[in-house]
Amino acid sequence: MISKDLVAASAKPLILSILSEGESYGYAIIQRVRELSEEQMEWTDGMLYPVLHRLEREGLIKSEWKQADTGRERKYYQLNQKGRRALDEEKIRWLSVHNTLCKVWKIKPVSI
Repeated sequence: MISKDLVAASAKPLILSILSEGESYGYAIIQRVRELSEEQMEWTDGMLYPVLHRLEREGLIKSEWKQADTGRERKYYQLNQKGRRALDEEKIRWLSVHNTLCKVWKIKPVSI
């Protein structure tokens, strides 16, 4: 399993990346993280929603209540232009960290 510190640090770029695929709601985001991490990252509501609310306050995402196919109301989140720019910046930061580790571990870095 991945440490809580690394999960917390990666939450913003992961959420922005998932929302760059299209709008989504909380439970679906949690499931997508589980799927992408091959079940190495287990997010909870208590971890996800504070980050979503912070990203919304920062103006990176917007939300809208919609009726799901089940008839139940769900809050859907969507990336906006400011969020797309923030995602581009996050990619550069994370690839820089990744490439630094690759150099230390003597494996091939990714071009930025």
